[in-house]
Amino acid sequence: MNFFISGAAGFLGAGLANHLAREGHDVRGLDDLSTGDPQSLAPDVHFTRGDVNDRPKLWTLLQEVDCVYHLAARVSVPESLLYPREYNAVNVGGTVSLMEAMRDVGVRRVVLVSSGAIYGDQGEQPLRETMTPNPRSPYAVSKLAAEFYVKTIGALWGIETVSLRVFNAYGPGQHLPPSHPPVVPYFLRQALRGGSLVVHGDGAQTRDYVYVDDVISALVAAATAPNLNGLVINVGSGRETSVRELAEAALSATGSRAEALYSPKVSGGVSRMRADISLAAQKLGYKPSISLEDGLRLTLQRDARLKGIS
Repeated sequence: MNFFISGAAGFLGAGLANHLAREGHDVRGLDDLSTGDPQSLAPDVHFTRGDVNDRPKLWTLLQEVDCVYHLAARVSVPESLLYPREYNAVNVGGTVSLMEAMRDVGVRRVVLVSSGAIYGDQGEQPLRETMTPNPRSPYAVSKLAAEFYVKTIGALWGIETVSLRVFNAYGPGQHLPPSHPPVVPYFLRQALRGGSLVVHGDGAQTRDYVYVDDVISALVAAATAPNLNGLVINVGSGRETSVRELAEAALSATGSRAEALYSPKVSGGVSRMRADISLAAQKLGYKPSISLEDGLRLTLQRDARLKGIS
C-alpha cells in the first residue's frame, strides 16, 4: 500500500513509518522538524520537510496514496496553556488543511492520532469512548476539534475516517525537551543521572502508560480494518498507574538510588486516567502485549540518548 504520514519524524510517526517500510509498503512522510528528527527514519522512507498547512505540497505528496496517518501536532499540555493560538493553528488548522488536500486529491481513508487528554476528569473509570469529553487544556480542545473536523469533512466528501485516542505513549526515541518533558523519559533520565525525580502534586494521580510498539500495532490495524468509518477508538494499556508508582518503577528499572521529590503546590493535572480498550480489541484485534516494567526496560536498552545525556 501507499501511505502518507504527517509528523513522520516525530516519536510515534517515525516508529510507524519505519514499521510500514519494513513491511514493504511505500511510505511518504512530512514533518516541519520543530521537534522531529529525520535521522530516526529508515532510508527507504520518502521524507519531505514541510508544513502540514502547505496544501500545494500536500497535493503532490498525496498522489496515489491509499491511507493517510495524521500525526502532525504540537503535543505539550503545559505549553498549550501558554500558546493556545499556536496549538489551534497547527492542531486544528493543519488538520483542516490536510483534509482539504485529501478531498482534492481523492484519498479515501485517514487515521487521526488523537489523545486521551480529551476526556479530562470523569466521574468513573475506565474511560469509554461514549463519555462526554471534558477537555482541560487548549491541547485537549485542539485534539477534540480535530476529531470533529476529520469526521465531518470525511462524511461530506466520502473519506473513511477513524480517530485513535492514544493515551500516555512512551518508548525509545521520545522527544525530551528541556522544559515540560514527557514524564517517562524524564524519570528515566533523572534516575540514570542520580538526580531527583520531581513529582507534581502528591503522586496519586494516575495515567495509562502504553508502549510505543503496542500503539503502532493499533495504527497499522486501523489502516485496513473494516467498519471503522466515523469511529473514535481508545488505544492504551488498560492499566492504571499512579505517578508515584511510575517513579518507583523507573528507579527499579535503572537500579538508581535517586529520590522522588513531591511538589504538592503544583497541580498534577487530571486525577485519574485508564483507557477502556474493549472497542479497540473488537474493531482492531488490539491486545497490548508489553507491561510497564518491560516497556521501561526496553526503553533503557534501545534509547542510547538516555544514557548519553550528561
